Amino acid sequence: MRVEDPVFKRGYELRVARLKRFSVSNNQCLMTNDYLLSEVRRPNHQSNDQGFRRIYQKVPSFLKDNRGFALIVTILIVSLVVVLTLQFNSSMWSDLYSSANLRDSIRLRFIARSGVNCAFAVLAEDASSSDSDSLQEVWANSKELSLYAATMFENGHFQIKISDLSGKIQVNRLINEDGKYNETQKMLFTRFLNSEQFQLDSEEVGNLIDAIKDWIDPDDDVTRFGAENGYYQSLENPYSCKNGPIESLGQILLIKGVTKELFYGNEHVPGISNYLTVYGDGKININTADSPVLWSLSDDIDMELVSDMIEYRLDDGNDLNDPGWYRKVPGMADVTIESDLIKTSSPYFEIESAGISGAMNKRVAAVIKREEEKPIQVLAWKVE
Repeated sequence: MRVEDPVFKRGYELRVARLKRFSVSNNQCLMTNDYLLSEVRRPNHQSNDQGFRRIYQKVPSFLKDNRGFALIVTILIVSLVVVLTLQFNSSMWSDLYSSANLRDSIRLRFIARSGVNCAFAVLAEDASSSDSDSLQEVWANSKELSLYAATMFENGHFQIKISDLSGKIQVNRLINEDGKYNETQKMLFTRFLNSEQFQLDSEEVGNLIDAIKDWIDPDDDVTRFGAENGYYQSLENPYSCKNGPIESLGQILLIKGVTKELFYGNEHVPGISNYLTVYGDGKININTADSPVLWSLSDDIDMELVSDMIEYRLDDGNDLNDPGWYRKVPGMADVTIESDLIKTSSPYFEIESAGISGAMNKRVAAVIKREEEKPIQVLAWKVE
């Protein structure tokens, strides 16, 4: 083909030149690839193949064998399932024991309340059959009362203890209604706190009695070495003076001069809390009073006479209805005890009942007032 047009001829030549260059470039690439392949296959490249083999041999076996990896995963999963199962089992048993303990706790609490009701019945029966109260009566025999409980319940029993609060010193009677000292009660308190077992000197006894008076009287006037609101508000942990009757025996610990050792005692000597109460009309039942209380009734009574009084009232043949029976005790014919300080009947009692099953127990305590021809009145109730 003959090209006459110069412009067309020039364009044609350029396109032909491009096609030639492209053909040469492709041929060079093909030659290069063939060369590389031939070089790899040549004997002098055997060292490279050996290097690849050495590298492959150094790869850990568990990466080359999927079965080992699967075994490890399986073991991990099984271990996790075992741990979760054990945890669930422990939690399940814990909940089961908690439920059982709650059930037993409720059951023992009701058994303990049954003991209190039993004490109510015994005291009510005693009131209708006797005008006086002594430690020779059925209500005072706690062991015998508790023996019957074993036949009442299949899983558990109660143990009860009845205490005559009228045989104790009644702390709220230290003052009269006008807030002044009741001199008879003050002398009783003084003799009681002067007992050797409390290890208080006469000055400490006087200060303590003044502090008790200031705590329960209605005014803010300090009695000699007592304490009113100003003292209690100045303490590191301040609180107010009661200026009213003590409602529970534990409040005595708040009074100036009363220490825990004096209140609770120790393993060798009982504290004053064993002989005090916040209930009563001020008269003490000499048929049920403990030795330190009997000793406190008069300046003429010593511990030897106290032992004789206790021995006399334990004799079933002796009549204890008359408060003056103490004059029949040998050596006490000339002893005088204030008539407004003693009696032989008791309206106030404390009942302690424990529901017991094995090592578990639940306790209920009640303070009651018993009056003739009236239902028993519960003054205080505590569940432990």
